[in-house]
Amino acid sequence: MKTETLELSQEFGAEYQGKYLFKEITWAKRSRIIQKYTKYNPSSGQVLSSDLIAIQAETIMASLHGQPENKPLSLAKLLSEDDGIPIALGELLAKTANALNVGNQEDLRFLLLQLNEESRTRLLLSLGYAKSSVGHQASSESKLQEQSSGS
Repeated sequence: MKTETLELSQEFGAEYQGKYLFKEITWAKRSRIIQKYTKYNPSSGQVLSSDLIAIQAETIMASLHGQPENKPLSLAKLLSEDDGIPIALGELLAKTANALNVGNQEDLRFLLLQLNEESRTRLLLSLGYAKSSVGHQASSESKLQEQSSGS
């Protein structure tokens, strides 16, 4: 399984300084995380809603196999709206976990087709396929095509 190490200095604050070890999670673990936070229509099987923030936070924590002694990261801290982590740190952690755990491009295309426009946009933002600033969004299709042709 793939691993990734992040070594943070004080750019996110002294509390987060240190070494973080991430490991790839299994397909089963990833699937269970997604299902835990996704509601499906019992008749059609279509996705009704999905808590993408919780999916991302659980994926980060499932991938995290080592952090500084003071244990600055927890699921509660990642999910907190009032006492959470800095945005830039969250994006870095998500990018690291996603690089290890996102399926292939066909898996992503399939998932995108199951979601409504709002959920699709939030997912693409969380995976780094789109920019969050208004008027400066990257096209998800061109990004996917760009990545597919680069493979």
